[in-house]
Amino acid sequence: MGKVKMKDKNKAILFIICAAFCFTVMNACIRLAGDLPFVQKSFFRNFVAAILAFGVLKKNHIKITCKPENRKYMFARAFFGTAGMLCNFYAVDRLVLADASMLNKMSPFFAVVFSMFILKDKPTVVQLGAVISAFIGSLFIIKPTFSNADLFASVIGFLGGMGAGAAYAFVGKLGRGGEKGPVIVFFFSVFSCAVTIPYIIFNFAPMTLYQTGMLLLTGLAAAGGQFSITAAYTHAPAKEVSVFDYSQIIFSAILGFFLFGQVPDVWSFVGYGIIIAAAVAMFVYNNRKTA
Repeated sequence: MGKVKMKDKNKAILFIICAAFCFTVMNACIRLAGDLPFVQKSFFRNFVAAILAFGVLKKNHIKITCKPENRKYMFARAFFGTAGMLCNFYAVDRLVLADASMLNKMSPFFAVVFSMFILKDKPTVVQLGAVISAFIGSLFIIKPTFSNADLFASVIGFLGGMGAGAAYAFVGKLGRGGEKGPVIVFFFSVFSCAVTIPYIIFNFAPMTLYQTGMLLLTGLAAAGGQFSITAAYTHAPAKEVSVFDYSQIIFSAILGFFLFGQVPDVWSFVGYGIIIAAAVAMFVYNNRKTA
């Protein structure tokens, strides 16, 4: 991508902030759906996304095919994406909303790590420093002591960010291999539904009309986030606008407080600061390097 016009960059920033808000609403709806299995929640999220992705494919006359040489990467993207999503849903149900969102935002840093092996991209010293800093910041949120009642859920949330990071690296591999975005989204959504269907069949929890509505909103919000973030990255490179994705933490803190009365502790705020500082440092460095 050549030099980005300021108008396009501003559009990209607006889209990525919109995506952050959509994903925050998605997480809030997961929580508002109440005492339902997190696997069941994830099924409805992906069922709605699969229908919308199928509609986009049909509207744009895109064939639902994958090149033979890319099939293993498509499977890996779907596998790690599903694992990351299930971990995120588990964490959202049990942690302060802002904490769960921030742990999931470890994904860009893990994407750098996995890209070393999947895409053969060599990170610079600054990028590696940002990854290490983000990991240290995550420890302030996880608080790895046996006295922390939320330790297990925090570790699962951290693993969710790791899974998402691996999935993003495989998305990059598929993109370089000529696969179209809507096809990748559709395959991931269908794969996730297929993985969770056996659980739904044997462990389905009856839902009220309110809970069904919340899960449908979860899917709509997730789809809105997917389409918004795709639009953002078609207007400007990720390295120029990705830092604005961390606005999700602000949205999460606000919604968490007003909807659930949640207030993150001091150590969590320290962790937020370290991770956001690492993201800003990487953002500035990438821009300067490009310039």
